[in-house]
Amino acid sequence: MNTFGILIGLTTLFIIGLGFPLVIRGERHLGYLWWPYMMGLGFLIIAASLFIATDWLAAVVGVVGATFVWGSTELKEQAVRAELGWYPFNEKKLQPPFVDVIKKWKAPHL
Repeated sequence: MNTFGILIGLTTLFIIGLGFPLVIRGERHLGYLWWPYMMGLGFLIIAASLFIATDWLAAVVGVVGATFVWGSTELKEQAVRAELGWYPFNEKKLQPPFVDVIKKWKAPHL
């Protein structure tokens, strides 16, 4: 019996579950303007998974990278939820480098 599929499925579910608090706390402390950095980190992690020989580890690292990419698209929506009062709002957020350039870009949305 091959349990690889079910173990990867459960691990993926766990990693995606950790992505929700990452988005909530990331937006609260940093703000949604950090989305390009989060997306870039996700793509770097996905690229790193291509060079991992072990199937199990490559799949887990790829899922972590995809979770970061997904989280970067959710930061703007989380900012809206915080402004609506659904989540705590923090006015003193850490501004990212090149904030003026990032403000001109449209935040991604899935």
